[in-house]
Amino acid sequence: MEEIVRAEGLKKTFTLSKKQQRIERTAETRRIAVDKLSFSAYRGEIYGLLGPNGAGKTTTLRMLSTLIRPDEGDAFLCGHSIMKEPQRVRDVIGFMTSELKLEGFFTPDYLFDFFGAMHGVEKATLAARKRELFSRFGIDKFSEVQVKNLSTGMLQKVSLVISIVHDPEVVIFDEPTNGLDVITAKVVTDFLEELRQMGKSIILSTHIFSLVEKLCDRVGIIIDGRMIAEGELKELCGELSLEDRFFNIYRSVKGDVQ
Repeated sequence: MEEIVRAEGLKKTFTLSKKQQRIERTAETRRIAVDKLSFSAYRGEIYGLLGPNGAGKTTTLRMLSTLIRPDEGDAFLCGHSIMKEPQRVRDVIGFMTSELKLEGFFTPDYLFDFFGAMHGVEKATLAARKRELFSRFGIDKFSEVQVKNLSTGMLQKVSLVISIVHDPEVVIFDEPTNGLDVITAKVVTDFLEELRQMGKSIILSTHIFSLVEKLCDRVGIIIDGRMIAEGELKELCGELSLEDRFFNIYRSVKGDVQ
């Protein structure tokens, strides 16, 4: 298999604000969000990072996407280092998160053209890709509607097509179905499967067991910023469900689950 993504010993530590310390009733001033995390993903597969909230999944994806720099370690996407070649990495990835904020007075049509130009997509190619994606996701009827007037589901679809405007080799999704209704979630998961069939490499984070079981070829279980277990679902779970296997692992790391 062709390795497309390789993370090597990624580590990220954040400073806790006074407010965070008060809320969490802790005296610690620094917290390790990701702790020496390593894994690989291959061409044409969907790799899932599974873990509870606060496990370090989003921080990991932000490092892979060059939005934040690791304190230690490196990662290589299509052979490009996030530390030494961040722009080359951005050229080959699409990153989508439910936290993506789009200015409310812009339209999907304008935003698609803007991000396409930013990625250097040739005009004719950009126009053809817009027709294809806007039709595929039902955005064409809303192409001139300001973002602030779009539904949550439509906004998620717009965010999705913007993230892949340049037809990237690696697609990174942070909680791809978070906050979506069942219809929109189905559209998104079907498209992820299509991207895999096209030979794209997809990294996604989630805390939803059924999503991993439906989509992922391999999964890494991340707890407290560390990779605790990794492998193909059948290999990882044996005769257990993913949920049961996860909680067995979680208890061994954290103790009894209340």
